Amino acid sequence: MHLAVDLTGSGAHPAAWRTLDPEQLRSAVATLAAHLDTSVRAGFDLALLDDSLTLAPAADHTVRGSLDAVLVASRLAPVSSGIGLVATVDTTHTEPFHVAKALQTLDHVSSGRGGWQVAWSTTPAGAAAFGRKDVQDEADAVDEAREVVGVVRDLWDSWEDDAEIRDAATSRFVDRDKLHYVDHVGERFTVKGPSITPRSPQGQLPVVVRVGSPESVGLAGRVADVVRIEARGVDRAAELVARVRTAAAEAGRDPQDVRVLVDLVVVLGADDGAARARRGLLDGLAGSAFAPATLLHVGDAASLVELVARWAPVVDGFTVRPASLRADLPLLADQVLPALRAVGLAADAYPVRTGSTLRDSLGLPRPASRYAAV
Repeated sequence: MHLAVDLTGSGAHPAAWRTLDPEQLRSAVATLAAHLDTSVRAGFDLALLDDSLTLAPAADHTVRGSLDAVLVASRLAPVSSGIGLVATVDTTHTEPFHVAKALQTLDHVSSGRGGWQVAWSTTPAGAAAFGRKDVQDEADAVDEAREVVGVVRDLWDSWEDDAEIRDAATSRFVDRDKLHYVDHVGERFTVKGPSITPRSPQGQLPVVVRVGSPESVGLAGRVADVVRIEARGVDRAAELVARVRTAAAEAGRDPQDVRVLVDLVVVLGADDGAARARRGLLDGLAGSAFAPATLLHVGDAASLVELVARWAPVVDGFTVRPASLRADLPLLADQVLPALRAVGLAADAYPVRTGSTLRDSLGLPRPASRYAAV
């Protein structure tokens, strides 16, 4: 199984931040670094950092602000090892050249552990924040995301692997014959290229797409290496997996090259009663019952391992979303992941995989530059 962990905010439960003291809230990056250390100890394949261009609704009890995901991932990369760092970047209001450069930089800083979770915006607030274009509907925003991913991937390939020669004797930094114009002319963007950043360690960073609409299923099938789905039951998960794989086949891809992970929200305790009590405490702080749109486990570590084993034949893995990072993540690291490893449902822990890229962890080959191949 491929196992991801979502390190966004204070946890999946909207009231998780209210269990922290003020210093932990003020020291957001330091707190996140500690969570990443725990995730490395657990042996997760990748950690996801969500991002948004707008504040959370005022009626929501979540923390309303957020840090830039790519900048935070680049800050954490040098002080971590082994684990993939997947940052969310919006395609609706961000130019593809900037997206390509920022993510290539993350891959260099992390020695090949970078990844990109593609996002798009359909809100008036997002459009108003930039003031450059009108609000787009889902179909239009997803289609724009498709074009952006295509341009970004062209830019990632615009330097061949050995284009950077650093020949001091001849004062040649690059071999210009190995830099390529992408010459993209599309519906929304005209991009000459090449990138100004040397080709990154992975060549192409893994692309993650969340599926939540028919349009996003088509996008995932065309461009995603990893697909996140939400499902409360096995049958629904199997249906979504089949739709994603069908979309990949229709796009001319091998469906088995796509890793489909189901979001799994966890509230852990020493036993089922303790876990239910923790959920009740968080719900009380929020003022309403927490009901995620995906699989929810409230119980002990042993029953979570049993749940993963039941779902294993249907999905390629899980994106684990701890209800509270402070409380649930250590239990995942100390009890759940070792138990999954013992029954063959999780990969070796670090430092066994230290030095591998995120593509290695996901079982994805490193692609050659398309321009070098030509």
